[in-house]
Amino acid sequence: MTEQIPSNMLAVRLSGTGFENLSIDRVPVPDVGPNQILCRVEASSVCSSNLKLISQGSSHSLINGWDMSRYPLTLGEEASLTVVRVGESLHHQYREGQRVAIQPAVDLPPINHRERYTNHAEGMTKAAVGYTLGGMLAEYFLVPEEVIEGRCLLPLPVDDLPHFAVSLAEPIACAHRSQEQHVHLLKDSPVAPRVPHLGLLRGGTTVIIGAGTIGRMHAELALRFGPKNLIVSAKGDTARRKVTGSLAAKARRHGVNLHVIDPQLLSESVFRISKSGADDVIVAVGSRSVQQEAFHLLNRGGVVNLFGGLPRGHHLLELDSLDIHYRETRVVGSSGGDPWDMRNTLDLLASNRFDAGNYVYGIGGLEHTIEILERMTRERMNGRAIVYPHAGVTEFRTVDYWSGELEREFLGRAGT
Repeated sequence: MTEQIPSNMLAVRLSGTGFENLSIDRVPVPDVGPNQILCRVEASSVCSSNLKLISQGSSHSLINGWDMSRYPLTLGEEASLTVVRVGESLHHQYREGQRVAIQPAVDLPPINHRERYTNHAEGMTKAAVGYTLGGMLAEYFLVPEEVIEGRCLLPLPVDDLPHFAVSLAEPIACAHRSQEQHVHLLKDSPVAPRVPHLGLLRGGTTVIIGAGTIGRMHAELALRFGPKNLIVSAKGDTARRKVTGSLAAKARRHGVNLHVIDPQLLSESVFRISKSGADDVIVAVGSRSVQQEAFHLLNRGGVVNLFGGLPRGHHLLELDSLDIHYRETRVVGSSGGDPWDMRNTLDLLASNRFDAGNYVYGIGGLEHTIEILERMTRERMNGRAIVYPHAGVTEFRTVDYWSGELEREFLGRAGT
């Protein structure tokens, strides 16, 4: 049955630098072109990357001259969507009622509104949802040509995936890609050829530094590779209890020894547990000193992953070339996922191999987005806030855990 689309909708928009230029506006629902798709936003996750865009405004690298005061940006790059209108050229690919997800980082230059960019977008190789391609902190989202041509619109593998889990797929996909940057060269014997192994070393020791939302996602994803030891550095008793409570049983099922360690005891613990150092270290915090110390945790042939970004001007590290030469240390990093990572993440969620419910901090409505973002500037949220644009939620509330069943009950009460 065709959904009745209203003429107007609510959207969280940014028209300049700072929170004073952030607002929740009633705007027209976009018209659908022949190569576009209109989706209803079922749930959207509020990412801290919005804070960077709010603080930088037009100076953000993905904006490239776009005049936000004339053409405000709709925020939001993480969401669960349902197709409600399909452009006439796309009827053979998509259908109304189909559930989809978006990979927001699009490795294509802009197609629409090139005149709004500096030099008509000359030299641009990337565009992004939640920036100049429009965003999903809104009641409806127009999927533009860039997303479709970049193969960044992904049908869900199953129809009953919880909306909150789909909206969390993007940050999980970022961690997924990051772990696939690790490469180990293995030999069965001294005279055997080297065989490359993609990902964390099976049977080895993996260290995750940082137990925030992304650090904990990294820890759960690491279990896929079957390390002998998984060591998570978590600051504070609350963070350590959160890691242990969510992962201890799963680690046992995978035959992995989980150790949740105070950062002050990390170095001593790594060498005591592993005997020879870590095979994989993922630094999921943006600290130069922590990233620098991570190199000292490595075994010979170990990989250090500098996942946490450092601010420009404070981003240079000292690299011991003798370790690279004699101990074959490898350094990797990544920024965001791609459609493959997103698709594989959705498969992990659909098969219950990853429990997204551990990473929900709170739930609310679209009207609470600015409150949530302001709250993120004042306190550390160890989890994502999920907003349901059509649920009519009266207040934002925190949760210890969220699930598909809880979501269905919540949306049922809300009448959506």
